[in-house]
Amino acid sequence: MPDILANAGGVIVSYFEWAQANQTYRWPLEVVEQRLRQRMIAAWDDVRAGSERTGRSLRRTAMITAVERVADAHLSRGLYP
Repeated sequence: MPDILANAGGVIVSYFEWAQANQTYRWPLEVVEQRLRQRMIAAWDDVRAGSERTGRSLRRTAMITAVERVADAHLSRGLYP
């Protein structure tokens, strides 16, 4: 398991906490765990498949995937020319 992917769980739950605070609504623990599980499994599946497809290490694939997603998000929001 690449470190960047393993650490993502804490970041995701922090985001959930932020979202709950903004909505002034508390999610049941089961909902938080289910949403985290879905995202972590999807991320693992993406990284594993990318690693198998390209022959790169899991860590390198996780880093490349993360950078590509951030770049795509910035481009789609018009943050970069």
